Amino acid sequence: MKKCIFCIVLLFSSISFFAQDFSNDFKNVEQKVIEWRRHFHKNPELSNREFNTAKKIAAHLKSLGIETQENVAKTGVVGILKGSKKGKVVALRADIDALPVTERNDLPFKSNVTSKYLGKDVGVMHACGHDTHIAILMGVAEVLAKNKKYIKGTVKFIFQPAEEGAPEGEEGGAELMVKEGVLKNPDVDAIFGLHIASGFDVGTISYKPGGIMAASQSFKIKVKGKQSHGSRPWTSIDPIMISAKIIDGLQTIVSREIDLTNEGAVITVGKIDSGVRSNIIPESAEMIGTIRTLDYGMQKQINDRMKEMVPAIAKSYRAEATIEIEKGYPITFNDVDLTQKVLPTLQRVAGTNNVKEIKAITGAEDFSFFQKEVPGFYFFLGGKTVGNDNPYPHHTPDFIIDEKGMQLGVETMTNLALDFLNN
Repeated sequence: MKKCIFCIVLLFSSISFFAQDFSNDFKNVEQKVIEWRRHFHKNPELSNREFNTAKKIAAHLKSLGIETQENVAKTGVVGILKGSKKGKVVALRADIDALPVTERNDLPFKSNVTSKYLGKDVGVMHACGHDTHIAILMGVAEVLAKNKKYIKGTVKFIFQPAEEGAPEGEEGGAELMVKEGVLKNPDVDAIFGLHIASGFDVGTISYKPGGIMAASQSFKIKVKGKQSHGSRPWTSIDPIMISAKIIDGLQTIVSREIDLTNEGAVITVGKIDSGVRSNIIPESAEMIGTIRTLDYGMQKQINDRMKEMVPAIAKSYRAEATIEIEKGYPITFNDVDLTQKVLPTLQRVAGTNNVKEIKAITGAEDFSFFQKEVPGFYFFLGGKTVGNDNPYPHHTPDFIIDEKGMQLGVETMTNLALDFLNN
């Protein structure tokens, strides 16, 4: 019994040692993390086009003496840090792409970058916080590289492009990284990832065992009608009116056919393209949107009903309609056993009262492709600005986070890696 007690004391002493020993390193890297974040925020790049972002990441990893692989899944960067002793392999992931959103705030490092997306001129903005994810993981890499003598095993730093989805007709993101073998050579035993959250308080960590984020699918609907003069609608088959009826019908799938006491589900049309001027009823219309589900049975039910409903509604108005639904992202699923094992680490680093279990959300993450291959754990890092009772949502022009929240991200990811490898 005394021997068992001694082992427990030794284990917790070892865990505490890591946090205390690295405290100065955490402090020293904090301002660098903020500066990196501001650089990436001011210079965002769209999915599969993160060329300069990748160059800066790779240069940093090389400066730390970390083995660096470039052009992974087009623009991804992977760093491999081997510890002083052989052991397991843990991967830490950050996504690096920005969004086609025009920034609307007065930050001194505001993005004024523009690009083309779906054939249109758009602003480019880190409107989902990926700039913070990059900076946090660069900070973790610096801390661990300086202390690799304490690492038993290997750390893989995965800087992943195209989390928001590859451009049309291209592969990309976590799925392509997995396809190219990013979890192999050396084989990864577990993977960790985080997401800054503008709606959660700074200093907090939010998590959920099992499904934490929804599966996501994109869909495209094409409606073919008959063109006519706007003054003579009776000689037309109006694709715009029919599109409105289709949108209305799709919403009844969720509100009237899906058992929402099981899990949540969402169908959203995000874009309609049709017509050229006010007095012409056009010949065709096109819609794109997203489906979010937290249960694969519900996903199939929604997919099947959409495929039935869309052409049927169009036919009832003498039009034709087709629908294409992409495979999309799987459910982001936190391995239950791994979640239980890492919970003490989260509580030690952030404080027990600051670690909160939440319900699943209908946002989606292609981190799920990594989790399909190896046990993974994904959590939310608080980033809400002080005094903001109505924080701006992610993917909006006014999105903003409090940079003070990033330091906890560096400390948490560092300790997750060390505790997994050493204990």
